Amino acid sequence: MSTVNVISKTAVLETSIPEVIWLNTSFALQCFAQPLLEQLSEQANVTQWQYHPQLDEDCSLEQAILRLHDYLKTLPHPAHLIGHSTSGLLGLLYARVYPEQVKSLSLLAVGVDIAVDWQFLYYQHRWQLSPDELLSSMVYNLFGYQNQRNLDCLITLLKHDLIYSLSPHSLFRQVHLLPYEVAIPLLVCGSQDDIVVDDQDLQAWGAFLKPGDRLWSCLDGGHFFHCSQAPALAEQLVDFWQDSKHSQLGAPLTSAVIS
Repeated sequence: MSTVNVISKTAVLETSIPEVIWLNTSFALQCFAQPLLEQLSEQANVTQWQYHPQLDEDCSLEQAILRLHDYLKTLPHPAHLIGHSTSGLLGLLYARVYPEQVKSLSLLAVGVDIAVDWQFLYYQHRWQLSPDELLSSMVYNLFGYQNQRNLDCLITLLKHDLIYSLSPHSLFRQVHLLPYEVAIPLLVCGSQDDIVVDDQDLQAWGAFLKPGDRLWSCLDGGHFFHCSQAPALAEQLVDFWQDSKHSQLGAPLTSAVIS
């Protein structure tokens, strides 16, 4: 079952129709999206769609696509979709099947091997280190040096992400997927110092983009650049939406969480 909680900076607008949908397949790591959503709140009605299945529920990209479609088909018009990492993969797979529901798609930290996420790297090295040793290394590579308190907190977040988030990877199987053209406008964004999706993997998108699509990267910010580079990224997103055909942005943010 899906539930909707409407949140607004100024007032609850239950009748507001979302223009932008932030896709979220990781409850544990959603905190890193908040700075960007705050920036976007000044420009458009934004909804957070969250896929958070129960432990006894089938958790797969196919199931997530169906759940997302159940929500998007209730809207009176197509929406701009944004997704970071696996959430972006979900958006791309969805746009391939249901392009009529998508006004544009923005991919954050999604490389030319579209299935690669931080869990892909984790499972590749899992045989070499203990889980705690590997998670400590992943925190350093993803977030830089941290004091012990922050290190413990980030390790906990990554542990929760491994257990509860949607990912195509496991200890015994890591997936590779090549990108493909989609019929809707596409924006691909990343950071040049991302250890999960390096700049070469990001720039390789150029061979798959059609006229009107965009590729943008920032110098630093790492895999979660949408947190530290939120103002610059928000500017790119809004400009992309305004440039997209028939795009009309309107009222302030109305944010909803759907689980």
